[in-house]
Amino acid sequence: MDRLASFGNDPFDKPPCRGCSSYLIEPYIKCAECGPSPFLLCLQCFTRGFEYKKHESDHKYEIMTSDFPVLEPGWTAQEEMALLEAVMDCGFGNWQDVAYQMRTKTKEECENHYMKNFINNPLFSSTLLSLRKTKDSRFAAEGAIPFKPTDDPPRPTFDSVLSRDMAGYMPARADFMEEFDNYAEWDLKDIDFVDDDSDILHALKLAVVDIYHSRLKERQRRKKIIRDHGLINLRKFQMLERCYPKEVQELYDVMRRFARVVGPTEHDKFIESHALEFELRKEIRRLQDYRKAGIKSFCSTKVYERMKRMREDERRKRTMLCDVLQYIQDGRACQQWLSKQAAIDAGITPAVTTITVSATGRRSAPPLNLTGLPGTEKLNEREKELCQVVRLVPGAYLEYKQALLNECRRQGGLRLAQARALIKIDVNKTRKIYDFLIKEGYITKA
Repeated sequence: MDRLASFGNDPFDKPPCRGCSSYLIEPYIKCAECGPSPFLLCLQCFTRGFEYKKHESDHKYEIMTSDFPVLEPGWTAQEEMALLEAVMDCGFGNWQDVAYQMRTKTKEECENHYMKNFINNPLFSSTLLSLRKTKDSRFAAEGAIPFKPTDDPPRPTFDSVLSRDMAGYMPARADFMEEFDNYAEWDLKDIDFVDDDSDILHALKLAVVDIYHSRLKERQRRKKIIRDHGLINLRKFQMLERCYPKEVQELYDVMRRFARVVGPTEHDKFIESHALEFELRKEIRRLQDYRKAGIKSFCSTKVYERMKRMREDERRKRTMLCDVLQYIQDGRACQQWLSKQAAIDAGITPAVTTITVSATGRRSAPPLNLTGLPGTEKLNEREKELCQVVRLVPGAYLEYKQALLNECRRQGGLRLAQARALIKIDVNKTRKIYDFLIKEGYITKA
């Protein structure tokens, strides 16, 4: 006899018998050979040898019942489920009503059994502890702000860095310091419904209330998008962007506005598919380069890549030697060249160090060190070199670049005078940025 859980206490929760269509009462019979939908019979139909379509009376069968102990003797599986349902309906601690709904156990029996097996059970407590540890470790990995369950939710200080990163979000209230359509209540604050209002005035007031409700729905819709996609967690997006190449990061920023029309899972799959497409295109270009070079086997590609790296290293060494010979009289230039060479020998990419001497004989400022500056990972090698030579932090350069790109896209071209009027910095730095963007093809001259 196979003892399986029943559908519930109410017989109307069970499926009907296939023979007489009456509601099943435990124990009842389940055919072990008919499927995939269960073929169930009551005991009366089973003893008569009921057959229907493919079901025959000599098929193997199972006896379905919940009249067996689970946690301790004297408590059947059906009574265990009835106890849990009664506690859910009546509330924890209301043992008098729980016993009344159970009908088969007393108040003391229900309380002792529940406290012993579901509250103080060491097996369940260890399982909950392991689940809680797993959950805490997952939150820590995502960069969440840890706080004890007994503490209040984190409240960043107003106008602090964390508060600005969270856009003024208040976790304890799940509200923002400044909501979307923040002054929607102003149109409603002076409305008062009185008995002597005319029909037209009453209808106008109702229309204002309906408009206010629609504005509230839009506010809630936007907050739901923020909550579902986790947009309030700035660290999450920074970590995600660093996982992708620069081209995919730009696509990630552009496609973020379309997250409102799909769920978070679908949006992440959409971005991942584009990242996969980028990697496939990159691999195809690499194979095409091998074909142009006359390589027909993967064994030859390893030799080709090794020889290519050797040629690049030799070319870099010759370039560095020319630089140090040009400034051989300058002890600082020699020291920087030796540092570059030591970095190459150690397998580290050397920083770009360019030393220039003005016409007056003064040495210009050394290149800016970009190590640790925010936004450096979003720049390519040529942009890093520009920021080092111009001594411009990456964050400012990205803002100037985006402003020039937007203005060029709006006007169909851009002049140097317009660029100088758009970004208020040193004119020489503006010209270098303008010439660089023209050379790289980001913008076009008007």
